[in-house]
Amino acid sequence: MEKRYQVFVSSTYADLKEERQHVIQALMEMDCIPAGMELFPAADEEQWEFIKKVIDDCDYYLLIVGGRYGSTTDDGISYTEKEFDYAVENGLKVVALIHGEPDDIPFGKSEKDEELRNKLFSFRDKVMDGRLVKFWTAAKELPGLVALSMTKTIKMYPATGWVRANNVANEDILIELNELRKENSFLQKTVNNNKAQYAIDVTDIADIDSEFTIHGKYTVYRPGIGVTNYTFESLISWKEMFTLISPYLIDYYSESSVVSKLANCLLEREGKSGSSVSINDQEFKTIQLQLEAYGLIKTDRLKNVKGNMATFWSLTEKGKKLMMENRLVRQST
Repeated sequence: MEKRYQVFVSSTYADLKEERQHVIQALMEMDCIPAGMELFPAADEEQWEFIKKVIDDCDYYLLIVGGRYGSTTDDGISYTEKEFDYAVENGLKVVALIHGEPDDIPFGKSEKDEELRNKLFSFRDKVMDGRLVKFWTAAKELPGLVALSMTKTIKMYPATGWVRANNVANEDILIELNELRKENSFLQKTVNNNKAQYAIDVTDIADIDSEFTIHGKYTVYRPGIGVTNYTFESLISWKEMFTLISPYLIDYYSESSVVSKLANCLLEREGKSGSSVSINDQEFKTIQLQLEAYGLIKTDRLKNVKGNMATFWSLTEKGKKLMMENRLVRQST
């Protein structure tokens, strides 16, 4: 069956109209289905839920980064970065096209505000961290880069794609879905059995109010200087640590997202700011085991929206109760 892949095109809008046209034209010539800001040019918080649904329906995420950071949400993050974070969190493969000479971008298409410019360079660092990117300097270069990058990505990471309804056998789909359901059920039982088999005595576990030291790393970009690497450490009680991340675990939350959220919370707690924030992997594994031993969280190996296996965190009933006790705003006396 002939498949067409839906690609979410993300970028700032006003300064990259020409570039977006080149990219969208290239995608259409590849028989892909482009989706992006043209559907909702006036991005705001009310439309964020709609944007997430569009990203959920896409097979790949294509990012164009120019000289502007873009309009920001109430928490100071641009909608472009928010879209990127959501796509990565949900397992979409990212094709990133970044301007290779940001200092040569015309003044009218560059960030004039120093704070937004710093955020732009931090975002560039985040996008380039751990993935291959393509660099461009002129709009006419983009169609070729799109064709090469998308062809390679589709070949290496084939996605679900779309087919015409009259080309799909409904019975075959139902059989496949049922097989996936049985596979998930089997995997869940296996995980539960393993947990029961390796249960340990936790009667002498450290008190939840005791403290634990976490070490981390982050980077800071300064104009004219470049990127500087720093380390930090945070001495924090298990209860406070749980209080920081528990609201995000009401629904299933991927382990990679837990790492990122906890790292950024701890950095902010220490009065610092930066990008590419990470914490020691072995210490994070200890945190996971400790919170499981307290009976506050559970972890499951499940399939994400793209069909890949991943670890997800969620709250137990005990964890939900403790979160409510710690996070509710109470009437002052």
